[in-house]
Amino acid sequence: MLVLVAPGQGAQSPGFLTPWLDLPGAADRLGAWSDAIGLDLAHYGTRGDADEIRDTAVAQPLLVAAGLLSAAALGDIAPGAVAGHSVGEITAAAYAGVLTDDDALRLVRKRGLAMAEAAAVTETGMAALLGGDPEVTVPHLEKLGLTPANVNGAGQIVAAGTKDQLAALEADKPEGVRKVVTLKVAGAFHTHHMAPAVAQLEEAAGGLALSDPRFTYVSNRDGKAVATGAEVIERLVGQVANPVRWDLCMETFREMGVTALIEVCPGGTLTGLAKRALKGVQTLAVKTPDDLDAARALVAEHS
Repeated sequence: MLVLVAPGQGAQSPGFLTPWLDLPGAADRLGAWSDAIGLDLAHYGTRGDADEIRDTAVAQPLLVAAGLLSAAALGDIAPGAVAGHSVGEITAAAYAGVLTDDDALRLVRKRGLAMAEAAAVTETGMAALLGGDPEVTVPHLEKLGLTPANVNGAGQIVAAGTKDQLAALEADKPEGVRKVVTLKVAGAFHTHHMAPAVAQLEEAAGGLALSDPRFTYVSNRDGKAVATGAEVIERLVGQVANPVRWDLCMETFREMGVTALIEVCPGGTLTGLAKRALKGVQTLAVKTPDDLDAARALVAEHS
């Protein structure tokens, strides 16, 4: 069984969309999406520097656009399940047919703007903790006023909070944590700091035409499969201000008997977690079009 997954914010890097625009029709699709959402995706994806594409309002549409372009380039495949990490859930929802691609880009643009607005209220950020025991780490974070915003499994938890709280974490790491890595994001996502964005996203999602997912859709909320388009969107909206439980998503993959995992562009983060947590599952990160042949071979073997 194959699962197709889409990464979240922080996976972007300068120029990462450049090679994808050489694929037939890709530049036209990107141009149409850019016109629809009022953001020059080609510019930011090919010439934007690290600071420009760290901007939440830019990074989120870029990631969804890249994920959809690369997934489409794989061809007409039928994965056993789909999932996305944080904003990647919108990519997964579109791939599963819950949203049209155009609606997915419009929704993620509004999501990025709303979250950027919420992030501007207080100086906040996120940091990945590598190693340690969650039963020790989580209470330590809460003691410092931080939220375990992403429980990613494979020995990784992402803390989120104010800059002062994150500085306190650097000075006082939980027992067993090897390293604290500041993430390339511009806010404390999936925490109470994002609560103002939820209402805006609810309004934006209210008028969308939805379909039920054509593939099993695994949710960040609790790792459960979601059967209806309405519930997919309800969970997507609420997830903005609640922790991502990627660890539970991977547990579900294991229970489903997943044998291969492909991460769409800009792949790498989720395949890294899967290599550590899903032993025996073949993984492939799609970074550039050069990875497509290997990805198609994996699809043929595991579909």
